[in-house]
Amino acid sequence: MGQDQTKQQIEKGLQLYQSNQTEKALQVWMKVLEKGSDLVGRFRVLGCLVTAHSEMGRYKEMLKFAVVQIDTARGLEDADFLLESYLNLARSNEKLCEFHKTISYCKTCLGLPGTRAGAQLGGQVSLSMGNAFLGLSLFQKALESFEKALRYAHNNDDTMLECRVCCSLGSFYAQVKDYEKALFFPCKAAELVNDYGKGWSLKYRAMSQYHMAVAYRLLGHLGSAMECCEESMKIALQHGDRPLQALCLLCFADIHRSRGDLETAFPRYDSAMSIMTEIGNRLGQVHVLLGVAKCWMARKVQDKALDAIEKAQDLAEEVGNKLSQLKLHCLSESIYRSKGLQRELRTHVVRFHECVEETELYCGLCGESIGERNSRLQALPCSHIFHLRCLQNNGTRSCPNCRRSSMKPGFV
Repeated sequence: MGQDQTKQQIEKGLQLYQSNQTEKALQVWMKVLEKGSDLVGRFRVLGCLVTAHSEMGRYKEMLKFAVVQIDTARGLEDADFLLESYLNLARSNEKLCEFHKTISYCKTCLGLPGTRAGAQLGGQVSLSMGNAFLGLSLFQKALESFEKALRYAHNNDDTMLECRVCCSLGSFYAQVKDYEKALFFPCKAAELVNDYGKGWSLKYRAMSQYHMAVAYRLLGHLGSAMECCEESMKIALQHGDRPLQALCLLCFADIHRSRGDLETAFPRYDSAMSIMTEIGNRLGQVHVLLGVAKCWMARKVQDKALDAIEKAQDLAEEVGNKLSQLKLHCLSESIYRSKGLQRELRTHVVRFHECVEETELYCGLCGESIGERNSRLQALPCSHIFHLRCLQNNGTRSCPNCRRSSMKPGFV
């Protein structure tokens, strides 16, 4: 298969993929991969396969094609191709919750010599690195990476990248419990979709609606949360987006739990867990099990709650997510205190405070914890985070010296 024919077949696959004929698109691209002799064409079709398998939630296949693409890039001896392939390798590991590997591959990208692709892909590298740091609960480093990605987006007029970064920032602020910002950023993403997204995939609208749903639930606006989640789920079903379907099912379950409708919440959690397990989203599984544990605690069925917590703790430790571990130790502490089991209680209190130290979530002015309760936060240019009220009362224009204090349980 020659160069021109390869280009035609890649384009044919893209048209099929964009019209939701995914399996036919994959067949066309796989034929190019088997018969094409042009290395550049081979590289491009591998990129298509990486993206398609990512959106379908077939993360192990995504990783497989990313590894082949790296080998192809090395054969081409072109730094632009090498950067793109390392980024795909980073993204594949991010989806599989291999966050340390993601960060390592992103650093490899950033360490490559300046290339034409660097200006275009640098923001995406920073975004992937930020998502990985967030997956590890390294909040300051995550924020630094997200802000760097935003600068790339603004400098290059890349509104699609800005949209994705805004959604990640929504997730960031949801985790540190500034729910107003958790809503502001996905709303900003939704505005970008409305203003610029006519030629974009509907996945950007679905993504922003999902993050808005999460924020609305945390703010207690359950009707709005349900509307946004339904909109996101509708698009996810139309496009066969299994990862987003799983996230929406988890959000639906959380909404029902917030309403006290546990009978409806449990099957939603089960459905979310089924897809999360299928696609290999271990951090998603942790969040499902957290919700399930809270349901059992609401029913005062403590043994089943502890069983869910134990499974979640193993997964959280595997992926290295400190915030989930912290929340799980907090739940365990509550249960063992009610049971009067002092030895187990002490174990979880100690682990809770160790996780607190590792997440370093402190306001450098008042010394109190960030993320203990919903409160407005402010990030300074250095990416240190403070309570907004502390900065306003202090009147400082520069970053104060950080000082630590104990953090009380309040992360559930």
